[in-house]
Amino acid sequence: MCAVSVDHYENFPVASWLCPPALRASVGAIYWFARTADDLADEGDAPASQRLADLAAYRSDLTSAAAGHAPAPRWAKVFVPLAQAIGEHDLPLSLLGDLLSAFEQDVVKTRYADRTELLDYCSRSANPVGRLLLHLYGVRDSASLAQSDAICSALQLINFWQDLSIDTPRDRLYLPLSDAAAHGVPVQMLLGQRDSPAVRRLIAAVTHWARSLMQQGAPLVHAVPGRAGWELRLVVQGGLRILDKIEAMDHATLLRRPQIGKGDAPLLLWRAMRMCRPIGALTRETA
Repeated sequence: MCAVSVDHYENFPVASWLCPPALRASVGAIYWFARTADDLADEGDAPASQRLADLAAYRSDLTSAAAGHAPAPRWAKVFVPLAQAIGEHDLPLSLLGDLLSAFEQDVVKTRYADRTELLDYCSRSANPVGRLLLHLYGVRDSASLAQSDAICSALQLINFWQDLSIDTPRDRLYLPLSDAAAHGVPVQMLLGQRDSPAVRRLIAAVTHWARSLMQQGAPLVHAVPGRAGWELRLVVQGGLRILDKIEAMDHATLLRRPQIGKGDAPLLLWRAMRMCRPIGALTRETA
């Protein structure tokens, strides 16, 4: 998979100089499609009814563009390049539709009963991005797709646990309610950002889950060709590094958001190089 640098659609593995020039336009088209839909679902102060109406119109424009019709003026800058990418690469429309389904869900759903329900959301909000990028590279075997899903779901979950201090004041809670109940943590305690040992044990449990998913998907780096494989190594290691930082702050992400900085680059590069070894060697290193 290749990746484009994103400033706020966090789950898009982003196109840097490692992305082959022949694919950059198509990767960018997919990115702008996802980012614009994300904005419709989540930015500004429009009521839910307006957001859903806009997303329905956006979905209609996707159907029209895929059929070769001229897009409506409102999103022409999105759908003209996307239609070209669909035509050149036969992009699966079902995956683009899945992304819109997740954005529509974001408008109306702010709680998740259990891990199964949360993974269902990830299967539409994150996994389609990985599958679309693999499609561009002609990597379509079932084992690679499953590994891609594991990586993308892990990235989505890591982003959730990283952003707890941002999401909870907005009444958004992606921590599974069943996990919270198992750790004796009331929902209002989380929404009120009241930290406690029980809250930190809860966050530790879900970060361990995310790490396990990432490690399940990590062998995909050996199946993705050329420079994109190295990009994917950095994507994987970036996600794992965030988990390291969450652990280093004793899982206090309800209070503050850990971030990767320029100082992490040498460690990420070194870890990416080590991924040439068997997957059993992919253990955390002391920073």
